[in-house]
Amino acid sequence: MMGGQNNDWMVASRMSKSLSLSLVVALAVAGSSSLRAQHRHHNQIAAQTKNQPWMNASLSPDERADMVLKQLTLDEKIDLLHGNGMPGWGTPRPNAYLGNGGAGFTLSIPRLSIPFIQMSDAAYGVRMSADNGRYSTALPSNLGSAASWDLQAACDYGALIGRELRAQGYNMTLGGGVNLTREPRNGRTFEYMGEDPVLAGTMVGNRIKCEQAQHVIGDIKHYAMNDQESGRNEVDSIINRRAMRESDLLAFEIGLKVGDPSAVMCSYNAVNGDYACENKYLLSDVLKNDWKFKGFVLSDWGGTHSTVKASAAGLDNEEPEDLFYGPKLKEAVQAGKVPMSEIDDHARRVLRGEFAAGLVDFPIQKSVVDVEGGLKTARSIEESSIVLLKNEQNVLPIDGAKVHSIAVLGLNADTGMISGGGSAQVDPPGRPSAPWQSHVWFPTSPLKAIAAKAPGATVRYGGSEPAAAAEAAKGADVAIVFAYQWESEGMDLPDLSLPDNQDALIEQVAAANPHTIVVLETGTAVTMPWLDKVSGVAEAWYAGSDGANAVANVLFGKVNPSGKLPMTFPRSVADLPHPHLVTPPPGATGTEAVQKTGEAKPTFSVHYDEGVKVGYKWYDAEHKPVLFPFGYGLSYTSYRYSGLKLGEGSDHSVTFTVTNTGERPGTEIAEVYAGLPAAAEEPPKRLVGWASVALKPGESREMTVTVDPKYLSIYNEQKGWTLVPGQYTFLVGGSSQDLPLKQETTLN
Repeated sequence: MMGGQNNDWMVASRMSKSLSLSLVVALAVAGSSSLRAQHRHHNQIAAQTKNQPWMNASLSPDERADMVLKQLTLDEKIDLLHGNGMPGWGTPRPNAYLGNGGAGFTLSIPRLSIPFIQMSDAAYGVRMSADNGRYSTALPSNLGSAASWDLQAACDYGALIGRELRAQGYNMTLGGGVNLTREPRNGRTFEYMGEDPVLAGTMVGNRIKCEQAQHVIGDIKHYAMNDQESGRNEVDSIINRRAMRESDLLAFEIGLKVGDPSAVMCSYNAVNGDYACENKYLLSDVLKNDWKFKGFVLSDWGGTHSTVKASAAGLDNEEPEDLFYGPKLKEAVQAGKVPMSEIDDHARRVLRGEFAAGLVDFPIQKSVVDVEGGLKTARSIEESSIVLLKNEQNVLPIDGAKVHSIAVLGLNADTGMISGGGSAQVDPPGRPSAPWQSHVWFPTSPLKAIAAKAPGATVRYGGSEPAAAAEAAKGADVAIVFAYQWESEGMDLPDLSLPDNQDALIEQVAAANPHTIVVLETGTAVTMPWLDKVSGVAEAWYAGSDGANAVANVLFGKVNPSGKLPMTFPRSVADLPHPHLVTPPPGATGTEAVQKTGEAKPTFSVHYDEGVKVGYKWYDAEHKPVLFPFGYGLSYTSYRYSGLKLGEGSDHSVTFTVTNTGERPGTEIAEVYAGLPAAAEEPPKRLVGWASVALKPGESREMTVTVDPKYLSIYNEQKGWTLVPGQYTFLVGGSSQDLPLKQETTLN
């Protein structure tokens, strides 16, 4: 049945390509119409400015928000502080027709020219498009995009989502996930940016910056310590403040600094006893006071548990309904339990976000999505995200002119590639919105993409049943197994192995053909009991709308792989900091019960005793060998590092030379780590920066990475960020465990 559905999607995909010329014409007409509409709008703005001074775009967002705030009634202020439902959530509201079919919306204030905020889940593409009869591009998963370590790719990612949001009538994204991979079995690992705060925060910040440049409100989430899905509404994450600030919160801090989002989404879980959406330390002490965040905090959907406590802690907007921030909030204000100053601060922040992101000055003009442009962007990002993990005897790249026969194997490898589920799910073209937790395969066919690269070869699909696949692989020059691992919001993985007997499939194919290559379509790390028996392994993640062509371009050498792992691949679950996933005890409070009571309390705890030792820092500190280390990735060429020089005094710069010593042009991601003095009591090393350099064969280039002093500091709960005086070691190389350059220096 699944295969039949994929064929339908392939037909829809071919139809979309055949309509590309019509789309170009439609885009031109739509663009002309949009320009005329913009011109009319600016004329209207000029007229409005006379009576509505906040419509003057030369004023700051703060000034404009303050002006509007003075005009609002209490009811209008409260209208800004909650959602109005979403399709499939609770009882539909009488005003549900005002929504755009997305995750939720806040009401407009027409008399003051304040627009609706129309929200969409857009983790790796605009969700629920099919329900509106629309098309969305699925980009590679967020974890995949982090594997590119490419800031321009992150910008392209955000800009495409921003454009498609506006084209479909939305002006706010609910993407921007940056929770660190403390627990690789977390069902939303694919939505996040890996295990290191500097990499994750920098990548998500550049995505958000370019998303908001399209005049949509950017969001960063889930704030904070939302590191597992099992019991996410009931779990209390216990962690000390130093560990939190140096790991997960540092990723948020960097993302906020780089991207300046107008919104932060607080998470479902509790942190140190208080739910995140009513946690004063997180929302007020750190976010709004220490980091000077000027935007608004909205709850995750159903993540609000109180009125008075949440308001005092710093929650500005309840989503998707008004269980606590509707009539109850108004009653609390009138009873003197919530001061008007809090209401004003909440409303001001929402208004400021609308002005800062351009919602007021650039109203939505629905248009046609650029299908071909989206496919090109998705393919380009995927090409830079694929990580080559093994290439024994240079089995890759495949020479399409010399190979005579290729066996393509694995479930649906003839028709599609898998994607991640939950609120991140993007609808494939020509299909209705998929159920919330379902296996969705995009119509991007590995079989067809591979056949196109080897027109003179016999390319056959051998299925996914181990014995039959092994038989099909026997006589082929090369066998390519596409193996998948599906993840979704709302559930965690039982372990890190491939599901559905795929390990046996790979074992039997490898026994039948010594030239076996495995392409992994996964949302997190996987164990590989067959690793020593195959010749090549490439990690493709969830590859997006045009993933098959991107994978084929790498397999056949049109693209030289440059991706590096944004997370460690452990040898086994036993090596994790928490080898036994902590799950809710029997009878734990369910989601519905939590949402109905203002006295909700977490019912079980996860103790993050590993503290700052997240990911590679854990394996380094505990001296645990790994399958593949953080930052690892092979190329079809080779690189040499030399000439390490460190800046002096307050100049925390690291200069070095990278040389392409191979026979192909390639791009190397050069990683810079620092080891802190023993007195700092830190793991052996931490990532402090990186540089990407494209080199021709034989070419050398000197690179300089400037290191933010905070990345060399520790968080002291009494003094804040502190640079510990003593001996620092800087290390440079191609992965966290391949660092040929090393130099020590004393910092005071």
